[in-house]
Amino acid sequence: MPLNIDWQQILLHLLNLLILGVGLYLILYKPVKKFMQKREESYAEREEKTGDALREAEQRKGEYEQKLASADEEIAELKKQASAETETLRAATLRDAQAEAEDILADARDKAKREHDKMIADIGDDIRDLVSDMAEKAVMSPGVNEAYEQFLNEAEKGEEESDGKD
Repeated sequence: MPLNIDWQQILLHLLNLLILGVGLYLILYKPVKKFMQKREESYAEREEKTGDALREAEQRKGEYEQKLASADEEIAELKKQASAETETLRAATLRDAQAEAEDILADARDKAKREHDKMIADIGDDIRDLVSDMAEKAVMSPGVNEAYEQFLNEAEKGEEESDGKD
């Protein structure tokens, strides 16, 4: 053996190295490769799910925006209807109030007319009583001039009393 090299030992070491390489290949490389492939598939599946979820979210966002726009239109329409109803109600209330005011005014006018007619009748009675008293005094008084003066004085007193009543 030149140089102290044992070829048999080298071949055995090479065989051990080959067995170790094949063993490591079978024990480590294949499971690691399989794990890495599953991991890649998992990431691809997650990416696909995320993409689907993103597309679905965008679709829902579009639907919600459309619903929001239609809700805004509906709110505007409801505001118009409420405004129209309020205007109609206000007009009806105004008409009712005007009718009621006209009724109250008509009643007040009728009451004032009755009061006026009653006052005229009372004044007529007072004038008749006054004329009758004056006629009695004129007949009983000694002179026509005195009777005329008494009549005027009584008339002035009656006027002052009626002015004091108002």
